[in-house]
Amino acid sequence: MINFQMISRLFAIFLLIGFTLTAHAQRIGVGRQPGAPTPAQESKLVDYAHPKEYIIGGITVTGVKYLDQNTLISVSGLNVNDKIEIPGERISTAIKRLMQQGILEDVAINITKIEDNKIFLELELRERPRLNKIVLNGIKSGQRETLEDKIKTYKGKVITEAMVKNMQNIIRRHFLDKGFLNTTVQAQQVNDTIRTSTAQLIFNIDKGRKTKIDEIQLTGLHEVPKWRALSKMKGTKERAPLRIFTPSKFREKKYKEDKEKLVAFLNKNGYRNASIDKDSVYRKPNGHVGIVMEVTEGQRFYYRNITWSGNYVRNTDTLNMILGIEKGDVYNPEDLQKRLSGKPTGGDVSSYYQDDGYLYFNIEPVETAVVGDSIDIELRIREGKQATISKIILNGNTKTSDHVVFREILTKPGQKFSRSDLVETVQGLSRLGYFDPQKIDPKPVPQADGTVNIEYTVEEKSSDNIELSGGYSAMQGIIGTFGVVFNNFSIRKIFDFKEYKPLPKGDGQKFSIRLQANGGFQNYSLSFSEPWLGGKKPNSLSVSLWHSVQDLGKMYDRMRRYYANSAYADYYNSLYSSAYYNGYFKNTGLSLSFGKRLNWPDRNFNFSSSLSYQFYDVKDSWYLRGFSNGVAHDVSLGFNISRYSLDNPQFTRTGSNISLSGTFNPPYSGLGIETKADRMFIEGHKWMFDLNWFTPVVGKFVFMAKANMGFLGRYNTHTAYSPFGRFVLGGAGMGMQNSNSIGIELIGLRGYEEGIVYEPTYSEASEVLGQSSYTRQGGIIYNKYALELRYPVSLSAQATIYLLTFAEAGNSWGSYKDFNPFKIRRSAGVGARVFMAAFGLLGIDYGYAFDPIPGLPNQGRKSFTFSIGQQIR
Repeated sequence: MINFQMISRLFAIFLLIGFTLTAHAQRIGVGRQPGAPTPAQESKLVDYAHPKEYIIGGITVTGVKYLDQNTLISVSGLNVNDKIEIPGERISTAIKRLMQQGILEDVAINITKIEDNKIFLELELRERPRLNKIVLNGIKSGQRETLEDKIKTYKGKVITEAMVKNMQNIIRRHFLDKGFLNTTVQAQQVNDTIRTSTAQLIFNIDKGRKTKIDEIQLTGLHEVPKWRALSKMKGTKERAPLRIFTPSKFREKKYKEDKEKLVAFLNKNGYRNASIDKDSVYRKPNGHVGIVMEVTEGQRFYYRNITWSGNYVRNTDTLNMILGIEKGDVYNPEDLQKRLSGKPTGGDVSSYYQDDGYLYFNIEPVETAVVGDSIDIELRIREGKQATISKIILNGNTKTSDHVVFREILTKPGQKFSRSDLVETVQGLSRLGYFDPQKIDPKPVPQADGTVNIEYTVEEKSSDNIELSGGYSAMQGIIGTFGVVFNNFSIRKIFDFKEYKPLPKGDGQKFSIRLQANGGFQNYSLSFSEPWLGGKKPNSLSVSLWHSVQDLGKMYDRMRRYYANSAYADYYNSLYSSAYYNGYFKNTGLSLSFGKRLNWPDRNFNFSSSLSYQFYDVKDSWYLRGFSNGVAHDVSLGFNISRYSLDNPQFTRTGSNISLSGTFNPPYSGLGIETKADRMFIEGHKWMFDLNWFTPVVGKFVFMAKANMGFLGRYNTHTAYSPFGRFVLGGAGMGMQNSNSIGIELIGLRGYEEGIVYEPTYSEASEVLGQSSYTRQGGIIYNKYALELRYPVSLSAQATIYLLTFAEAGNSWGSYKDFNPFKIRRSAGVGARVFMAAFGLLGIDYGYAFDPIPGLPNQGRKSFTFSIGQQIR
């Protein structure tokens, strides 16, 4: 029997193939070559009912602008001289392969001509448009800029479905990370009507509501309190009315990190088998989410027996002492690893070996037995051989001379390798200030002969500071300052004019010049410092010159007029009377200092001594107690011993800085040299102690503690304490027009006006207004304490920025009998510091003084404090 149904199906298939090829041929239009057959002629050339075999005589490509034609022919699978059956599967397969690339919008294969048994084909293609513009709707401009940075790499590429989906996913992930779980992104392609080969993509974004965490259900904990475990999940918090600094938005990335932190926390507390068996995040009707976590706490484990193997050059008792773990201590694999090799500042077992040359030292802790709740650990050591340093290789110092860097490097060829030397070298290179501390990279490179090369890579940064400012103040008049500090100066190249950029640099010397004028005050200073005198040892030599002139008449007149209409006019009129209108204060000085690095008690100690002379010429001044007219000679010999071990001078995370200094004048009274009212030979001694200590606390936060103390002394009780060198507290320690040049020591105390923190003696307290001008003349003894919590915002080479909150207290006294280290003026506040290579350190603080000073305008308080070029002392 004839199967009519089967025949009808075959006929339909042949008809469909013929229609497809004919349709493709009809779309050729202008792309047809001259002399090529028309669709009607083509249908006569090809008998679609009886397939015939041809040899491909040629293949051409039309309709493409950017794509390579030979590549497209290769992708199609059709090749010249191939045998092909028409109609047949090779044509449909070629179309499919081209379309699968995702870069073509339409594909047609046409027959251009047939000669004998050769057939000539044309691939008529239409490219997908390329992306020339991205439009993001539904979000704010700041978010738009951030997203555009993430997806801008797609511009210029062929628009495909995969690309559009990738861009949508990037946008969704961006908002998912910010807690928007319900974000929808719809994409629309708009073809360019002028340039048909390009198009723009428009993304309509609906962020939806920010998804927060309503509750966290934590089950399976029996010994560890739930609140303590949840506290370790810093980025995943439940909603709470007072939760401000730890947001409760749900972020999938943070959630994954916090799950790992939770398990790590349990492991550190001895729960070695702790795990999160199951967790889920479910949506709630209010649009927020809840979290359910099933935790297996497991048994808590303890150390039992700790044994060592492979230690031949170090005895077990010493290793046990360094390890510091006793039998019965809670099992903590993370802490164990730190004690073995994870302390960056040293003090672990690895540094004990590596500081003695054992660079190839390796140690592996192995659990050898688990009995009940106790674990035996075997510490397997491979000591290796001692490595000697062969070469020091230096890269990246494009401005600084090699010898300047090499003299700071403690690892020397021929010495045994030492990890501590490597760490201290990095700190020393950071302290130079010539290189980005974050980019200093020391790399030990082992050699085949058992030695090691050490390669230091540094990145130069600008180390010169410039201060250029001008302005006008109703109190001070026109203000102008120009100062420049070249921290990497080279006097050796002073006559090589090719090196002037603007001055020769590279030899690590320091040269500075500063000019200042405002409100009748002028100051000029010049200094030069050579840190390696002679070039062989770290012995420094510094020379400083300065001259300042203060026209007191102009200053007093401006201040009287400034406060003339204020509520405190009478107060300031009493201070700045007409008797001072012709007054002045002049100071000229020269200082020579010599410094030396010490190797004992350790290499971080420094000693310096100085010899200086200052000449004061004073008329009608109230700056100094008991000396308002005349001249004074100040010859002094000073010393300073300090220990500096800060890891980074711009933003210190760890370390300390401690110093003790003393300054001595000759005992003129004992030598019979008479001091008159208008001619003074400054006599006495001064001591100052400073301590700064830094340590990291939580995350990036750094805690700083500071203590300062100073006092003046005299050689016998028959002479008065010197009016020079007294301690003046308040403000940023930078005000009062370069007060160091008028013979006083400025100490900052934020929250108060400059120079007004002072505890008067009984006789002084009985004067008018309680404090009078004695507050700004300082005391003979002071102490100060400060605490700061710092957080870095940017640690880039261009700008180091950090925020801080502070609490500090201090006071100064005019008599030792009244000295009480606990009777202090307290303040607290917040601030910020910006360190830029070109301008140095800029600071602003907002402080509140808790202990007002009676008798002074605004009770001596000052909210904002500015500092330039230095930390507040």
